[in-house]
Amino acid sequence: IAVFMVLFGVNFNLYFLLLIGRWKDALKSEELHWYLGIIAASVMAIALGISKMYGGIAAGLRHAFFYVASITSSTGFGTVDFVTWPEYCKWIIVMLMFCGACAGSTGGGIKTSRVIILFKNVACEIRQMIHPRTVTRVQLDGKRVDTDGLKAVSTFFTSFMLLLITGSFLVSLDGYDMATNFSAVLSSLSNIGPGMSLIGPTGNYNIFSYGSKLVLTVDMLAGRLEI
Repeated sequence: IAVFMVLFGVNFNLYFLLLIGRWKDALKSEELHWYLGIIAASVMAIALGISKMYGGIAAGLRHAFFYVASITSSTGFGTVDFVTWPEYCKWIIVMLMFCGACAGSTGGGIKTSRVIILFKNVACEIRQMIHPRTVTRVQLDGKRVDTDGLKAVSTFFTSFMLLLITGSFLVSLDGYDMATNFSAVLSSLSNIGPGMSLIGPTGNYNIFSYGSKLVLTVDMLAGRLEI
């Protein structure tokens, strides 16, 4: 199940390339490399933290892989309660909620390609400040991302964060803890399913008022439509 969750977080265009025999083009995808790299690093980091809880590294790897696949692909399946995991493991889960799957997939979140562009743009800006005469540009898969592309990604990220902050504030009027409120809105925007604290894998969203549920409903729709 975890393997198929990962596979359907991949850009569907890559499967088309595979079908028409362009294997090299599909496997050279920079977004695919980042996506699989993020998954591998997250699984290893979480497994090291939870292996003692489940009697060994094998069980730790299995639970870690299942949840990383579930959260990244926004499938929302659960096997154990990750709310009981060490704090750094829960932070990794939250960061995966932000990132999501690849563009052109069924997954939610900001999408891996946008995350790559954001990181590269920040790196270019820092390099430009340190070396003003250096010509820098953001590239993805060897192709330059033009100004309109950078603007679109920045606008999406800003809109995402504004919705997240506004939604978290409105939901907080119910009086629950910050982890519950923040993760509820983030999970809704990224279409993940479970969140943290009271809405973890063993909880549900029934604790919220009708007003908060309306806010979360709007967030789910906005996230699914990619704002």
